[in-house]
Amino acid sequence: MTRSVNAQLDSFTHLFLKWNKSINLSAARTFAEVREHIDDSLHVLPLLVNAKKVLDVGSGGGFPVVIAALALPDVDFVSLEPVHKKHAFLRTAARELGLGNLEAHALRFDDHEVSDYDVAMSRATFDLKDWLAMGMTRVKVGGIAVGFEAVERTDLEGVTRTEYELAGKRRALVVARRST
Repeated sequence: MTRSVNAQLDSFTHLFLKWNKSINLSAARTFAEVREHIDDSLHVLPLLVNAKKVLDVGSGGGFPVVIAALALPDVDFVSLEPVHKKHAFLRTAARELGLGNLEAHALRFDDHEVSDYDVAMSRATFDLKDWLAMGMTRVKVGGIAVGFEAVERTDLEGVTRTEYELAGKRRALVVARRST
């Protein structure tokens, strides 16, 4: 990552910690804990580099959408966060970090019927199997739905996994591709 992206990640971390004191964006309370969420979010970047339009559902404190928008300025991101306080944080982060490629909406998944995304992603918002099925309804043919997996699931079919380690724990990105 470039030096300017690292500086923006630091700016995001400070903004997150400031807001998290008032509105409980997540359980992350220290710089190190926020950086762990950032590190987790960075693992999704290889799946997004060729995308033009990405949907993030349940964006909450900005993981992974703000991190991805910082690292991939040529990709357009749409964020759905129905909790208005968290939505306000996302809009503030986009404005203060100069993210013209991030559009935040205070909407629930069912209220956003756009289905022309290259990628739909969600991190710890829904049951993984349910999320992959839901995400597939928002991507175009050839698009992918991406979920973050903390504990390996054996009930998922037709998916690929990219495993990685985070803070000594095994994690994975689980990907389903829409073929029709």
